[in-house]
Amino acid sequence: MSEWVKSERQAERERVRRTDTRRSASIATVSTVVFVVLVVWVVTRSPGWPRVQETFLNFDRFTEAFPDVLSGFLLNIKIFLIAEPLILVVGLLVALARGIKTPAFFPIRMLATLYTDVFRGVPTILVIYLVGFGLPALRLRGIPSDLATLGIIALTLSYGAYVAEVFRAGIESVHPSQVAAARSLGLSHGKTMRFVVLPQATRRVVPPLLNDFISLQKDTALVATIGPLEALRQAQIHAASTFNYTPYLVAALLFILLTIPLARFTDHLAARTRRRRGA
Repeated sequence: MSEWVKSERQAERERVRRTDTRRSASIATVSTVVFVVLVVWVVTRSPGWPRVQETFLNFDRFTEAFPDVLSGFLLNIKIFLIAEPLILVVGLLVALARGIKTPAFFPIRMLATLYTDVFRGVPTILVIYLVGFGLPALRLRGIPSDLATLGIIALTLSYGAYVAEVFRAGIESVHPSQVAAARSLGLSHGKTMRFVVLPQATRRVVPPLLNDFISLQKDTALVATIGPLEALRQAQIHAASTFNYTPYLVAALLFILLTIPLARFTDHLAARTRRRRGA
C-alpha cells in the first residue's frame, strides 16, 4: 500500500500559512511591547507619579500586609468552594421548577419565577446586608451566627437566581423533538429530563456557568461588608492603620491570580464548543 504524499499545492498552502502565522505573531509582539513601553513612560512621567508610587506601590507596605491578606484570601477561597456547589444545586432546582407545566404545581413555578425576579433585581451587596444583619436579628433557633456562613447564604441566594436562568436557557435549547422521541420510547418526564435533556443542557451551559463563577470569585470580597476577616477586610485594616493603599493592591493581585486561569479555561471551552458545532 503506497504512502500518502502531500501535493505541491498543499505543501505550498501550509508553508504560506506558517509564514502568515509567524508574521502575525511578530507584529502582535512588537505592537504589544511598544504599547506597554508607551503606557509606562506616560505614567512614570506624570507629575503625580511619585505620590502614587508611595501610596499604592510601597514595597515595605506590600511585604508587611501580604501574610495577613493572604490568610484572609484563603477564607475567600473557602467561601467560593462552599458556595459554588450550593449555587449549582439551587440554580438547577429552580430551573427545573420553572419548567414544570402541570397545573397542580403552578404555585411552585410561581415561587421559582418570583425568586429569580427578586434576587436578580436586588444588588448582591444588598442581599449580603439583608442576610448578614437581618437573619441574626430574627433570633430564631438554628439561624447561623457565623458571618462567613451568612455570607455564603447570601451569595447562594443571589447567584442561584442567575445560574437558574442559565440552566433554563440550556434546557430550552434542547430541541423538543428529542423530548418527544424519549417519551415515545416510554420514558417518564423525570427520566427524559435526567437522561436526555439535562446531559445536553449541562454541556451547553458550561462556559456561561464558568463566567458566573469568575464573578463569584470576585464577589466573595463583598462579604467583608458584614465583618469576616477575608482579603479585603485585612487590606482595609492595614490601610487604615498605615494610611497607605498598597494592601489593596495585594488583595487585587491575589484575586487576579485566581480568576485569570479560570477565565482562560472558560475561553478554551468556548472555543472547543465552537469547533465542535462548526464540524
